[in-house]
Amino acid sequence: MDNNALLNMRGIYKSFPGVKALQDVAFTLRKGEIHALMGENGAGKSTLIKVLTGVYTKDEGDITLDGKEVSIHSPEDAQHAGISTVYQEITLCPNLSVAENMYIGRSDNIIQNWKAMNEGADKMLKSLDIPAKPAQQLGSCSIAVQQMVAIARAVDMDCKVLILDEPTSSLDDNEVQKLFKLMRDLKSRGVGIIFVTHFLDQVYEVCDRITVLRDGKLVGEFEIKDLPRVQLVSKMLGKELDDLSDIKSESGAAAVDMSSVPVLEAEGLSSTEGIKPFDFNIRKGEVNGFTGLLGSGRSECVRAIFGADRVVSGTVKKNGKTVKISKPIDAMKNGIGYLPEDRKIDGIIGDLSVRENIILALQVMKGFFKPFTKAEANAFADEYIKALSIKTASADTPIKSLSGGNQQKCILARWLLTHPDYLILDEPTRGIDVGTKVDIQKLVLKLASEGMSITFISSETDEMLRTCSRLIVMRDRRVVGELKGDDLTQNKIMSTIAGGEGQ
Repeated sequence: MDNNALLNMRGIYKSFPGVKALQDVAFTLRKGEIHALMGENGAGKSTLIKVLTGVYTKDEGDITLDGKEVSIHSPEDAQHAGISTVYQEITLCPNLSVAENMYIGRSDNIIQNWKAMNEGADKMLKSLDIPAKPAQQLGSCSIAVQQMVAIARAVDMDCKVLILDEPTSSLDDNEVQKLFKLMRDLKSRGVGIIFVTHFLDQVYEVCDRITVLRDGKLVGEFEIKDLPRVQLVSKMLGKELDDLSDIKSESGAAAVDMSSVPVLEAEGLSSTEGIKPFDFNIRKGEVNGFTGLLGSGRSECVRAIFGADRVVSGTVKKNGKTVKISKPIDAMKNGIGYLPEDRKIDGIIGDLSVRENIILALQVMKGFFKPFTKAEANAFADEYIKALSIKTASADTPIKSLSGGNQQKCILARWLLTHPDYLILDEPTRGIDVGTKVDIQKLVLKLASEGMSITFISSETDEMLRTCSRLIVMRDRRVVGELKGDDLTQNKIMSTIAGGEGQ
């Protein structure tokens, strides 16, 4: 046990039906340090934070604060213990003033005394060098300042442990630096800060130590100076560099003519989601992919290409001719299909039938005032239920009653029915069984051999290496490299994500 610890969590277990979310996890936070909590999707970061803040009650384990064991069963318990959280999504009230947001819901009655409230807010804002006035409406402030106000509220409530959950995701570079200045100020005052982020560069700029979780288990706790970036990446992914073998694509796809005109080409493309300008191209019959850690910008890049996010710069060419893609229907009319990352939110329409989900994209392109006949709809659905071996009682079955893998096959069928020249698949095998994963990988290679161009994104790098002939590497929402040929190895991917072999 760390004798300098402000916070100690030991032997933490938390399970949900069928899922062991945390297994014997330990976490230590020292007074006056900024400690990064790192891990890929499903690593257990959110669950650990929710246990600490009383959103979840732990199954087993001990939590001590300032050397005394604490019992946390609700967010109020956490607040009374001096533990505060500032989330990525601002949870304050934009229509109220800055001062009101700082004091609303507090047990004292200061909010009934406007003069005292404004004076108290002004003192705290000035002491933390936050560029806001007590009386101004919070909604008139930038997102960065709103987050700073949320932090000021936490600090003014005698916060000992401050949890910052992805606070920089919506901030530009200058705003990030202002937030870091505030974090360092709080660190100097003895506040312990838990920094949850996916931005590697920011971790190495502002943090003192790193704790890595993977699959609900503790991988380790490291001093920042003792953990090179490439080692951090390998620990997050669960791939030790010495144990990695090169996995070459064994596709039966025809050789891609890289001198041909690209099916789709983008230059200087950027979006409102913080993606830095990037260039992209894909040729007939090619399978390429975007790779990087969770939050690196993989999905945002393809959403910009498809017009799902608002593009703020760049040009796009389809078969050598400039096209304007500002919304998904523009992409669809240009022969582009897109299977989104989250099938539950952006893919399936749960209450509709398998048939209705399969024909949806083609119906959108045709227009809802020109519906397909029942015979046409049945023919389309039956063709792809058979072609993709979709396990369903009938085409009339509500899609929400199918397994995750069969739901995913239905969304694939939806886009294949539109006969796209270019198909984007974002995490097409996430959360489905191994057999179905193999089916989808084989289908991708078969479609490419028939001339379709495909961009494939997966959190599993083995899968990317099996299917892609070229990988675009992302870090912190910018393209940092492109790998092909002999460079398509786990080692090279991780070193490129980390920023080079020596980092």
